[in-house]
Amino acid sequence: MKTLRDVKIGETAKVKKLHGEGAVKRRIMDMGITKGVEVYVRKVAPLGDPVEVTVRGYELSIRKEDAAMVEVEE
Repeated sequence: MKTLRDVKIGETAKVKKLHGEGAVKRRIMDMGITKGVEVYVRKVAPLGDPVEVTVRGYELSIRKEDAAMVEVEE
C-alpha cells in the first residue's frame, strides 16, 4: 500500500482510499482530500513534517501522520 507520505516531491498521486476514524478522517476530507482527487506534492519540510501539497487548486500543509492515512494509486 502506497500512501501520500511515500509520494516524492514533484509527483502527482490520485487518492484511492482514506484510512482513519471519525474526526481525523473528517478533517482530512474537509481539507479537500477525498477519493479520486489528484494531489501534487510541492515540498517536504527538512525533518519530513509537514508535507506541503496542492489539492483542488490551493496549497495545503498536512502532517506526515495524516498523510500516512491517505492511500494513493501507484
